This record gives sequence, structure tokens and C-alpha cells, in this order.
Amino acid sequence: MTTVKFTAMKDGDRQDYEFLTAHEIDYAAKTGERLLDALVQLDEGLPGYKITRLGHSLQAATRAWRDGADTDWIACALLHDIGDIYAPYNHDEYAASILKPFVREQCTWVVEKHGDFQRLYYAHHLGGDRHARDRFAGERVPLLDPETATKRTGAPA
Repeated sequence: MTTVKFTAMKDGDRQDYEFLTAHEIDYAAKTGERLLDALVQLDEGLPGYKITRLGHSLQAATRAWRDGADTDWIACALLHDIGDIYAPYNHDEYAASILKPFVREQCTWVVEKHGDFQRLYYAHHLGGDRHARDRFAGERVPLLDPETATKRTGAPA
């Protein structure tokens, strides 16, 4: 079998879905490679800054590493702007969604919200709310201990 037999998902049988699951497992195993390819694409996007998004991402990850951050933080620092490629208006949420199955909740929360926090520096120049981050005041940031937190390492159920 090279493809499923159905054209509508409701018509699939066990054999079809077992076949697809095997392909999905192989595809998911290559997620890291695809993310590295996407990271390289950050070198070509969004002109105007003195440093490319790739350069910024490498700086962020290097700083996290030098600060003694764990793997989750370093990965998130490296990939926090990966969403710029396909979702420039909600890149932070997009990146957090990509990272969520692989890192702890605390780290994905920071990636998901970082756009609101960076607005402090520029939003008032463009008629926006530079204090967008204030809406998180009092919100409990997920503070999971990296030594005891159970990391999700596969696709969500």
C-alpha cells in the first residue's frame, strides 16, 4: 500500500490508520531537522535590523547557555522567533505551539508571551500599547522545577 484507500477520513479503516501512523512517526522524527532548516531561513527574512533574526536567535541561545540555562531554555531562546517565517503577526504564539510538545510549560509560556513584553520598547511610537505585558500582572507564570517536571517528548495525545 502506498496511500490510504479513502478520500474522506470517515471512510478510513484500521489498516489505513495504522499505515498513516507509521508515516507520521517517521515524519515527526524529522521535526528537529525541519526546525534547523527553518532557523537558517531566519537569516534571509525581515530586513531593516542591524542583525538578522538568525543572528538574534543565536545571540539569545548563546546568552542562555552562558547563563547556565538548561536545554529547554536554550532551545526556546534559539527558536523563539521561528514563527516569523510563517506567522509574522503572531510569531510568538506560533513558536510556542511548535515548542510545546518538547519543553516544559514555563518555557513555552515565555515564548508565547514575549511579543507582548517587547512591545514596551516600540509600541508607543506606533500608537500601540507599550504596557501590553501588564495584563499578565498577577497571572501565575508556570514555575515548574526542571529537576522534577515531567517533560513531554512526543506529540500531544
